[in-house]
Amino acid sequence: MTAASFRVTQDGQGRHHVQLLGQWSLRVSLNDFAKLKKSLQPFFADNFTKWDLLEVHQLDAAGAATLLSGWENKLNDNISLKPEHAELFNTLISLAKTSDKKTVSDWLSPLNSLGKGVLQFMHHIVEFSRLLVSLLIEIAYLFRHPQDFPWREFSANVYKSGVNALPVTALLGFMIGIVMGYLMSKQLHTFGADVYIVNILGLSIIRELGPVLMAVLVAGRSGSAMTAQIGVMRVTDEIDALTTMGISRTLRVVLPKVLGLTFVSPLLVLWTSSWALTGGAFASNLELGISFRFFFDYLPLVVQPINLTLSLLKGLMFGFVVALVACHFGLRIKPNTESLSNSTTSSVVTAISGVILVNAIFAILTRSIGV
Repeated sequence: MTAASFRVTQDGQGRHHVQLLGQWSLRVSLNDFAKLKKSLQPFFADNFTKWDLLEVHQLDAAGAATLLSGWENKLNDNISLKPEHAELFNTLISLAKTSDKKTVSDWLSPLNSLGKGVLQFMHHIVEFSRLLVSLLIEIAYLFRHPQDFPWREFSANVYKSGVNALPVTALLGFMIGIVMGYLMSKQLHTFGADVYIVNILGLSIIRELGPVLMAVLVAGRSGSAMTAQIGVMRVTDEIDALTTMGISRTLRVVLPKVLGLTFVSPLLVLWTSSWALTGGAFASNLELGISFRFFFDYLPLVVQPINLTLSLLKGLMFGFVVALVACHFGLRIKPNTESLSNSTTSSVVTAISGVILVNAIFAILTRSIGV
């Protein structure tokens, strides 16, 4: 096999004539196209140079691309080609033009991205509404057929979402209470208002911080686990198997998770808020000398009992939102690992965002109650 080479001659007017020889192909191991391009660079820069490729026995895309880069991706009358070589060059030129068009920024691309985002959001809303309606239908069915209630799945979700979450919620609640107690005691002591730390900690933890902290922890812990579990069932075709056997996936998979987390969330709110108040009382005792007995005796006098009711109601709503969002994203997982990870992440982010949105609406509607 003859390696690629070239021969340079001059005509009577001093113009160069470059004749390419051999096989301009990667099949020839001796071919070094980078070196050949560098040697031909002076002739590429001369617009009057004539090129003769009639003696080239074989030309592939690598050799043609090397020559085209020197000719600035265009052919002119100074180039003599075989018909099959001309076809290869024209194909490469058309591909280069297509690539250039794609790199040009499209002024409609932001609008297209916005439209796709809106359509995707609307699709999520429709699918979420379908899941909610399906869940309500199953609950209505269970009122007429209570013997079909999935008690085993329900109790398993109560245990996994509630009992197993007690240590982490207690630890984080206690630490948050200590932090808030330390920060507030410094400020209140400056103005001689030490006793008001009970008012601030009691109202903020019982009414706002306790439910929100519980919801964030549950969304990151139990919500992600629910999404991943349903996603694995999708990947292993267990969901399709239930449908094939005539078993409602909403009744057996979604409903126990939603009702289990909704049932246990108010109890977790009480648990988390109790430990947060204990942490706040501990910090108050160290910084301000307020005893534990005074703290908890004075607490029901300055925080109205309706705030505890609002807190439990928030916990009920937050648990329902987190579980429903987790099941929604779990059922949308496709049979691949990338979809599983993306949907789990989206589930946690959406659940936390939904909790904050619901909390804001709830705070506005109840702004004149218990304050």
